[in-house]
Amino acid sequence: MNPRSVIIRPVISEKSYALLNANKYTFRVHDDATKPQVRQAVEAIFDVRVTDVRTQNVKAKSKRRGLYVGKRRAWKKAIVTLHPEDSIELFEGQEIGE
Repeated sequence: MNPRSVIIRPVISEKSYALLNANKYTFRVHDDATKPQVRQAVEAIFDVRVTDVRTQNVKAKSKRRGLYVGKRRAWKKAIVTLHPEDSIELFEGQEIGE
């Protein structure tokens, strides 16, 4: 699997920003991606050393608009821990913790 198709996009949330201080980065990944594939993709794309990969399947939420009840799509996320000397510049010009 191509590294660019394994990593879909970074997850931007308050919880993921809090994890940046611990050198942990959160990504939305392909549903069929395994931990070794995520590790190889992050190392290839960002040229960093990965120490740990945790994955989680995010369940679909039900949404309602009037009488229609539907669901959001389920997806998979990966929390990647980097070597203490490495970092990823997700947002240019912004410091962690600001």
